Amino acid sequence: MSTKTQIIATSTGGSNYEPIQAGTYVARCYSMIHMGTVKESYMGEEKFVNKVRLTFELPTELKVFKEENGEQPQVISKEFTLSLGEKSNLRAFLNSWRGKALTEEECKSFDITVLAGKACTLSIIHKTSKVSGKVYAEIGSIGGVMKGMEVPALMNPQMVFSVSNFDQVAFDSFPDFIKEKIESSNEYKALKQNAKPTAPAVEEPIMEVEEDDLPW
Repeated sequence: MSTKTQIIATSTGGSNYEPIQAGTYVARCYSMIHMGTVKESYMGEEKFVNKVRLTFELPTELKVFKEENGEQPQVISKEFTLSLGEKSNLRAFLNSWRGKALTEEECKSFDITVLAGKACTLSIIHKTSKVSGKVYAEIGSIGGVMKGMEVPALMNPQMVFSVSNFDQVAFDSFPDFIKEKIESSNEYKALKQNAKPTAPAVEEPIMEVEEDDLPW
């Protein structure tokens, strides 16, 4: 049986912080973290949602964060509910990235780990936090790379993590706020209790997707 980490989306289920300047950049997805089923509150309603966090590096925007590491690309992340329902944000994001809509058959069970390492263009926008009043950068939209445009290779190590296929070494490398979110998930609690997850879940058949078959 394959032990390859897959992250299946389905249609059924600091003070010195400087935000990245607003604009359009070439980027690559280098980190994909499936955090599991966590409780979230939206408009006063609490519900369990299956979350994934995608992180992109901007190879043309280099900065020295630690002297010993030299210049490194700036990065930006976006979290999604791991769903490819008709109105899901992840489905719209992937359609825009690919430049072609996912078919209904693909949406039944799509392994998003095929996106790791893929190039794209990101539109970065600025927003102001209602809580702190600070300006922060956010991914406004995503698109494909223009034909003939070269995007530098990844500088950061490529990372694919799923709480359902737990890797302690990878987990230990995450910042505390991501660890805490993973630890709050039903999957992590079940792992620690050696029991099945308590949140409702529907197992979907995994559709093997060859990278060359995707319209990138």
